[in-house]
Amino acid sequence: MTTQAKVKLRPLADRVLVKRSKNEERTTGGIILPDTAREKQELGEVIAVGSGKMDKDGKRLEIPVKVGDKVMWDKFAGNDVKIEDEEDFVIVKADDIIAIVE
Repeated sequence: MTTQAKVKLRPLADRVLVKRSKNEERTTGGIILPDTAREKQELGEVIAVGSGKMDKDGKRLEIPVKVGDKVMWDKFAGNDVKIEDEEDFVIVKADDIIAIVE
């Protein structure tokens, strides 16, 4: 994927950089959906993963996703990131990822 090579952003600790998937804004009948009527979860592809956070004993906790995974997270989790003219990205905590889509 060319996006992985272009993005010069590395998340820290337990954060994950995700490229947001395009959401369908119209129904098959042509009705435009407002944000409030769309799905509550967001979907995207993992672009970069932080190194993991430290537990109380000083051991690094592994992040359960890897680059290339398709993931789902809560609509209101994370921080939107705009990188030059690239598509929209979001940085979410690993704990905010609710599923890996297979």
